[in-house]
Amino acid sequence: MKPDLGSLRIDGVYPQRQKGFLMQRIKLPAGILSAEQAKKVSEISDRFARSRIHLTTRGSMELHWLTEETLPEVARQLASVGLITRGACGGAVRGVVCGFPTAGGSQRLEGLARMIHCHFSGNPHFERLPKKFKIGIEADTGSGRHLIQDLGLVPCKGDDANAAYNVWVAGGLGREPVPGFLLAENVPEDRILSMIEAVLRHYVACTPSGKRLKHLVREIGQDEFRSRIFADRSISESIPVVKGLATSLLSQLATTDHRLEAKVFAGELSSSDLSSLAGFAENWAGGILLVTADQNVAFHLDRGIDPAAAREELVYAGFHGTNRKERVNIRVCPGNHECMAGLAPTREIAEELLNRMGPVAMKYTWAISGCPNSCTRPQLADAGIVAARLVRSENGREPLFDLYRATGDGCFATIVQSGLTREGLLSAVAASG
Repeated sequence: MKPDLGSLRIDGVYPQRQKGFLMQRIKLPAGILSAEQAKKVSEISDRFARSRIHLTTRGSMELHWLTEETLPEVARQLASVGLITRGACGGAVRGVVCGFPTAGGSQRLEGLARMIHCHFSGNPHFERLPKKFKIGIEADTGSGRHLIQDLGLVPCKGDDANAAYNVWVAGGLGREPVPGFLLAENVPEDRILSMIEAVLRHYVACTPSGKRLKHLVREIGQDEFRSRIFADRSISESIPVVKGLATSLLSQLATTDHRLEAKVFAGELSSSDLSSLAGFAENWAGGILLVTADQNVAFHLDRGIDPAAAREELVYAGFHGTNRKERVNIRVCPGNHECMAGLAPTREIAEELLNRMGPVAMKYTWAISGCPNSCTRPQLADAGIVAARLVRSENGREPLFDLYRATGDGCFATIVQSGLTREGLLSAVAASG
């Protein structure tokens, strides 16, 4: 008996816009995967997904153009190299994202991200949530990404022996952007899991199906929510990590030059390019790749590696870093190319934007979202574009866009022009550049 497709969401499967085709999301802890895993994804993509891989802004990978018949084999192949899809979609704790520092401290954040990922992935106590629950760890507050998570962690003490974090909750973007608020300060690392569990239990107990945590907090208020969480005695439970052999996957950066990044235009990577990047990782970065929040692939070079030689090798692998597509910082969702919710062809618009803007585009960070769900975080870009709605026209139905600009005060970007046609959007960004 075939499973109901709706029940497969918990395993990271969503229907695609095109009838009969499906998307499979792969959940990566902190965006990290091994070269072996990357090569396996490349193989799967060649066999079942038209040789393309989409990188998401949450450090995950997506395979499109799958069919119901191929899902079991895809799942088996992913599991053969330890890749997890459980909880990548549906009402569960999603993949844990991590914004690493450019210098030291990356291994501690990596360890925390992987611990949270392992604790909640496939945990039946937390697989019937009202809606998705997103956790993010950020090295600092500069990116603003801690404000858009259901639960965001920012370290406030740097030494491993006394690691502690400030905990932010109830953030989210979408149609109703709400910045998270500071729930607790200086929470010791060995109490982080207890804190997250308390938040999740209260979320499940008090929130209607289909609603995010931000809706509950809006209903009862921040003070009441804080009071309820701190009334839960379990948050004081210490769950210390048993120390053993070092298990960090990322090389500790010797200098900032020892972090290299391969830019991936619009988050779309061919299977052959992914395989090439896996080979680069094997030779230069301890066999580890890192999918970033900007939909690129980063590497922490092994100590003793000459960064200049590694850059030359990355160029040889096809990532030249010389053309405009490889140099502009632009986040793009699948849009109506594949996504059920997409209202606009985001990748085409990204191309048109670069052609219209020219080199000026490289001065800004961009985010193009194919619907108001804001998966690309347009509110955290210098210039954000959202396909807001469809209207009837002589050509059928066409999208109208909202244009966001950063305010410069650390808050979310705000709408500066709305209801723009596609040509009006391109003219607006060209004029403002």
